[in-house]
Amino acid sequence: MGMMEGKHKVINGSGSGSGSPRVETPRSPEAMVGMHVEDLWDVQEPQLTPTEKLNACFESIPVSDFPPAPSSQVLEIKSDTSVAEAVKLLSSHRILGAPVVDVEASDDASWIDRYIGIVEFAGIVVWILHQSEKMEGFNAPGVMTSFSEDSFGPAVAAAAANSMSSPRYRSSHPESPTATAGNFFEALTSSDLYKNTKVRDIAGSFRWAPFLALQTSNSFLTMLLLLSKYRMKSIPVVDVGESKINNIITQASVIHMLEECSGLPWFESLGSKKLSDLGLPLMGSNRIVKVYEDEPVLQAFKLMREKGVGGVPIIEQDGTKAVGNISIRDIQFLLIAPEIYREYRSITAKNFLSAVKKYLEGQQKDSLTLSGLVTCKRSATLNEVIVKLDEVELHRIYVVDDHGNLEGVITLRDIISKLVHEPRGYFGDFFDGVLPLPANSRV
Repeated sequence: MGMMEGKHKVINGSGSGSGSPRVETPRSPEAMVGMHVEDLWDVQEPQLTPTEKLNACFESIPVSDFPPAPSSQVLEIKSDTSVAEAVKLLSSHRILGAPVVDVEASDDASWIDRYIGIVEFAGIVVWILHQSEKMEGFNAPGVMTSFSEDSFGPAVAAAAANSMSSPRYRSSHPESPTATAGNFFEALTSSDLYKNTKVRDIAGSFRWAPFLALQTSNSFLTMLLLLSKYRMKSIPVVDVGESKINNIITQASVIHMLEECSGLPWFESLGSKKLSDLGLPLMGSNRIVKVYEDEPVLQAFKLMREKGVGGVPIIEQDGTKAVGNISIRDIQFLLIAPEIYREYRSITAKNFLSAVKKYLEGQQKDSLTLSGLVTCKRSATLNEVIVKLDEVELHRIYVVDDHGNLEGVITLRDIISKLVHEPRGYFGDFFDGVLPLPANSRV
């Protein structure tokens, strides 16, 4: 069907003589979900609050109704795939993660035996930081560890030993390999460790969150709460009868669904309000996890792991203005083109942003993009924020004042928290079926 203006088209009714308008089929599956919510919204008890109404609406819609991910983003990775190859696959498909299929599982295995977890950039970050922690022990004077040139290779050992730290960071962590030398990742990606480590080796221990899948009968409300309050980054949907994952719901896909709902009364009841009227941002400037431009780029990823956030703003040296943004997925640029940092004595956040921008301009790769800095004012409406996030396929936006100073950050989690809430006792024993984190998990 061709595209039409707006989310749906209103035409005069025919045959009834009433002259009342009727709505034609919406232009997209996401808009159809929005219209389903609208139909449910209209029959809710009038005394309910908007949030209570939306809770009831989303609880009535199964996740099987969520539009399927584009075929270009549907990917399963075999457990014997190398980390190096997995990085290339995730990067080329422009996705953050993919389910890992156990190559030793039988054809009739249940889904919980067929999949051993998810390999994702977030987990790869944790794995890389674990390697740097090993090097920290190796690099610190007088400290003996199990680190050896045999396990990492002499080139990586030399890169760690020659790491240069920024003045800001050196004062408290003088020997930390998070202040990596320019040739560190070139050496790491050339090492046997990187080439031989399999995704099965990191899909278990190196996770961002427990491996959890929804059944097709679970509700939209469950999915929204998992992506917000329970901080999941993506959620596989399993067809139990077929024992396989048939969809993966991501934060970006939920933002796109909300964007397609603009114009519908239920959405506009919140979407038309200013951020300040909704109490957004929830997180002010003093609580934002941030990295200064002269700090090592690995410090940005280390903070993301420690604080459980998907991105951090890069702040100008000795200032308060954000000059860039680094997200979890940007770790790919340290791995797919490590040679671009060779000229730098230290890969600081500023050097990282400059090198990647130059690399992408030279490659003219539309499929790869560096996470940009997306900003808005407190006077913006929620709908304007969602439209902007959907355009750039990100799920965080920074709030700035008239001078460009950071005032806060808004994420998809914050947006969902304004739409729905978790009823008391809602999940019950739901998490009993989740594959637990291993005892040796490093997340």
